[in-house]
Amino acid sequence: MEELWRLSAAEMAAGIRERTFSATEVADSVLNRVAEKNPELNAITVEFPEQVQAAATAADDALANGEQVGALHGVPVTIKENIDVAGQATPNGVPAFADLMAYEDAPLVKNLRDAGAIVIGRTNVPEFSMRGTTVNPLRGRTFNPWDPDASPGGSSGGGGAAAAAGFGPLHHGNDIGGSLRFPALANGITTVKPTNNRIPVFNSSAQAERGPLSQVMSVQGIMARDAADLSLATEVMIRPDHRDPLSPPVPWSGVKLDGPIPVAVTKESYGYPIHDDILKLIDEAAEALQDAGYQVVEVTTPSIDEPFRDWFRTLITEMKVGLLPQVLEHGSDEIKTTFDYFFQMGEILELDEFIGDFGDRTRMMRDWNLFLSEFPLALTPIYMNSLYDWDYDLQSFEACKDFLEASSYSMAINYLGLPAGVVGTGLVENRPAAVQVVGQRYREDLICEALEAIQQRCGRLTDQLWARETP
Repeated sequence: MEELWRLSAAEMAAGIRERTFSATEVADSVLNRVAEKNPELNAITVEFPEQVQAAATAADDALANGEQVGALHGVPVTIKENIDVAGQATPNGVPAFADLMAYEDAPLVKNLRDAGAIVIGRTNVPEFSMRGTTVNPLRGRTFNPWDPDASPGGSSGGGGAAAAAGFGPLHHGNDIGGSLRFPALANGITTVKPTNNRIPVFNSSAQAERGPLSQVMSVQGIMARDAADLSLATEVMIRPDHRDPLSPPVPWSGVKLDGPIPVAVTKESYGYPIHDDILKLIDEAAEALQDAGYQVVEVTTPSIDEPFRDWFRTLITEMKVGLLPQVLEHGSDEIKTTFDYFFQMGEILELDEFIGDFGDRTRMMRDWNLFLSEFPLALTPIYMNSLYDWDYDLQSFEACKDFLEASSYSMAINYLGLPAGVVGTGLVENRPAAVQVVGQRYREDLICEALEAIQQRCGRLTDQLWARETP
């Protein structure tokens, strides 16, 4: 039998339901893979194998008793260490929060468990989940399985590395500027960042409510190797929860669109020199969509640069009020330097400026909504250069600024509140690279279908990674 850890979530769920193999066999296979590879990667920070085995046994018993089972029955999943899992700490990479215990599952964890998923471990984050790489003084550094000198992405880098390494098919993460999409890019996997508030969120361990910008920009999501798994898991996760008053009761599938779906392709650089090989990957993805029946047109989109600039200055203004005091009290020298760089680069707004900028966000959203009414999908870069080193953002002030400038296509999308997916499609300078698909609000279903079409043509990038392993 094929090693079960290699299977997609859909294949695992189907095999368990049909009793081709058991949930216990899947759990054993995945836990053995974690035991083999995690010591060198440090992607999963907390494991609880006894609880996993008990949950897998219960899953098998439920099937034997003829009980109704969910869409993810017996499928392993990991949860990032900044979201609550009942009975576990939520330290967010900060030693001072090592004992900050959660007394109940966060809504998305509950939704996954209700669908039958089995939580097998927690994944690593940077301090306060506030870097584009993954290292912290509590858990240490997560390594990229493709290249130990490369970043695994951040802030969901632990989950991204775990996905690429084969530690189960589904890995939770969240995203306020690219924290799902950077790890997808860095590890050669795929993800969809949902529309703002699409997946409910609440942490019983939280010491305060999130700020207004975080409430409209930070989203929860899933990372996977197989694009087809994104729909399966995200549809489960979007079920509203009364603990999050902002989560909307919007169904997963939207209205079916007539005829070939128009896709806008953009290569606008906004003054940043896009790597030639990134442009080639966009062309290849465009050809894949064209061959799959989409109507692909290269056009000029509304500005990405304007919402990117406003994303940065409004966000760091909110960070100065809400997050900086905690960083100064509990953070390492590295995260303090990161914040110093941010504040050197960005403008701290006065109250009237903050209100004006935040209000003007609606105009930018309107421009993009009107554009996407004509082109329901847009194919764009995600990171405009080759994948950065694991410590690139702290090598110098200039390097940190370069990282942010190269990321404008990622960060602007959060400010606009739009959903976007990323799929790894090739290597650039021997490191994983990816493209981004942006879509209409609440049309993650269309984005996931496009990501599947691209992956079917370009191949699953992690197959190349696994082929490197000694037989």
